[in-house]
Amino acid sequence: MSNRVALIGAGAMGGAIGKRLVETGNALTVFDLDPEKRAALVAVGAKEATTAAEAASASDTVILSLNSPAIVRAAVFGEKGVAEGAKPGTLIIDMSSIDPDATKALAKDAEEKGLRWVDSPLSGGAPKAAIGELTLMAGGREEDVADAHKVLKHVASNYTHMGPVGAGQTTKLINQVLCGLNFMAVAEATQLALDAGVDAAKIPQALKGGRADSAILQEYMPRYVARDYRRTGRIDNMVKDLNGAQDLARRTHTAMPLTAICAEVHRLMTAAGFGGEDQAMLMEYYTRSKPEETQ
Repeated sequence: MSNRVALIGAGAMGGAIGKRLVETGNALTVFDLDPEKRAALVAVGAKEATTAAEAASASDTVILSLNSPAIVRAAVFGEKGVAEGAKPGTLIIDMSSIDPDATKALAKDAEEKGLRWVDSPLSGGAPKAAIGELTLMAGGREEDVADAHKVLKHVASNYTHMGPVGAGQTTKLINQVLCGLNFMAVAEATQLALDAGVDAAKIPQALKGGRADSAILQEYMPRYVARDYRRTGRIDNMVKDLNGAQDLARRTHTAMPLTAICAEVHRLMTAAGFGGEDQAMLMEYYTRSKPEETQ
């Protein structure tokens, strides 16, 4: 029997998750404030709902793919939200990337309404969702995380229970610190290679399997060289997550000087109008920062 799943939020990431769920035989009902985003999933076999409550009423599991704690709260507890339509025991899986403390508060409020909550942010982006190879880090009760996996196994190849509610979001912040620093390191190295006259396009193969190798090196150095700015993520979303990591670092008294520099560069990119662009656009930071005569 197929899983009955509601998807709330069908943007670039939610849309890819929804499409994959339909393709793998799940009964999906979608709600997004944008009718065009709903229509895109209806076109591949999803059912359309006109409110989050309607979507939840037709489902046993609700997936959230949204941008901030305030939006998540409004979608779940606001007028015509998930909580209005969901039956007791409904499992809410929040795949948004939000603050761990906000997640704990949301889960507590959900529990008071008889709903279950798992935070399961992701790594891998829309391309990995499309082929069912996301990396997911989950927080919640063991039985809830196990039930969530019955749905999430269709979109993820790596699914780890990190601890109680909020642990998934904390792990995602750590993931974003590592990714943000790696994006910058690869961009810097690419520019150095170009300036020094080395064929930067050959470097990923040359370093493959060595200690400097990484998925970001293999994917992004060729994109940096080619100035391939196709969007698979957004710089302003990285700013949000790095801000969250810095907030957590202040609460835990953790020194993170490299993260501070990384966050400032991403903020500069956003201030320059690149917030909606892919991380590949970081090459513009390094190119534009060079003296004119060396460009």
